[in-house]
Amino acid sequence: MQNLALAPHACDAARSRGRRFAEAPAPTRSDFQRDRDRIVHSSAFRRLVYKTQVFVNHEGDLFRTRLTHSLEVAQLGRSIARSLRLDEDLVEAICLAHDLGHTPFGHAGQDALNACMQPHGGFEHNLQSLRVVDRLEERYPAFDGLNLTFETREGILKHCSRANAELLEEREPGGVARRFLQGSQPSLEAQLCNLADAIAYNAHDVDDGVRSGLITMAQLCDAVPLFARYHEATLAEHPQLSMPLAERRLLYESIRRMLSDQVYDVIDATQQRIAQARPCSADEVRAQPGPLVGFSDNMRQQSLQLKQFLFRNLYRHAQVMETMEGARRMVDELFAAYMVEPERMKPRFVQRALSAETLSQRARVVADFIAGMTDRYAAREHERLTGLRLLG
Repeated sequence: MQNLALAPHACDAARSRGRRFAEAPAPTRSDFQRDRDRIVHSSAFRRLVYKTQVFVNHEGDLFRTRLTHSLEVAQLGRSIARSLRLDEDLVEAICLAHDLGHTPFGHAGQDALNACMQPHGGFEHNLQSLRVVDRLEERYPAFDGLNLTFETREGILKHCSRANAELLEEREPGGVARRFLQGSQPSLEAQLCNLADAIAYNAHDVDDGVRSGLITMAQLCDAVPLFARYHEATLAEHPQLSMPLAERRLLYESIRRMLSDQVYDVIDATQQRIAQARPCSADEVRAQPGPLVGFSDNMRQQSLQLKQFLFRNLYRHAQVMETMEGARRMVDELFAAYMVEPERMKPRFVQRALSAETLSQRARVVADFIAGMTDRYAAREHERLTGLRLLG
């Protein structure tokens, strides 16, 4: 039965395209709720607590991890979904799963593993997230992976190269990779998760960057009009926050206002695009020439300025780059060591590596093992194999 609380263009669990392996419905939960619950109980989700965003795990207890980031994305996603009458459970499931395939050490680890895998098909963290929920989780007797619905898997695979999309299409004709080959769109819920991800990491990287001392609020006010506007408004309403000991409250309130206005902007701009396109179903959303969920033009430009500032001043800060260079070296050396001696991996990966028929198949097993590592496990493994301590 259709959920009348949802907009007609929303995904509806009652109309899901289903799972790859048929299962009886749950008596008290929708299929999207079951997806969310399976993700939360997965090993890969628990490991996110020790995988970092910008700062490596040993650098401080208060910086965001992939887990806290995923929770923040889910909170933003659900808030926006409710206003747009989209399926909140599906949004939450996608948001919680979107980083399951991320390597240790953030983008530095991902870039290093991709370089190692270039002769063997490369490494894409979105594709790895799908690989985690489709194959690598081992929890159920009847199938590998979590056997999630098409709609959740569609949202998890938010980017994919054409070469990998063609491989996925061969294995699953008409499946989650088809849209990358024909240029169609994902569901509104998937589009929303993609944008909530960007909103969340910009905001919390401002927070973590200032708390770390690598960037300052003065820098932000000089270079980022989006932040400066809310910083000035906060001080005008609460002048006592100009005191040195109140800086934390000033930063938090400025970010809170910035986040709120971005959320309201997304809701208003998306409602306008939906009203113009007038899709009557989730499939009509997929047939649109472009995404319907997004910022207004003005907010998109201001958000881009913030992203560019963070790239120049935080992600490329000398201290961050120095740490990331050590992280890249660790991934490089772990990959090389396991390729030569796969028996040094955990037993279930050893079995897969030794039974691989080609070098590329063995490399994919090694990539699966490394991608699943937390920051601190990767650092310990590297020290065990090489005798070197590169971090901490």
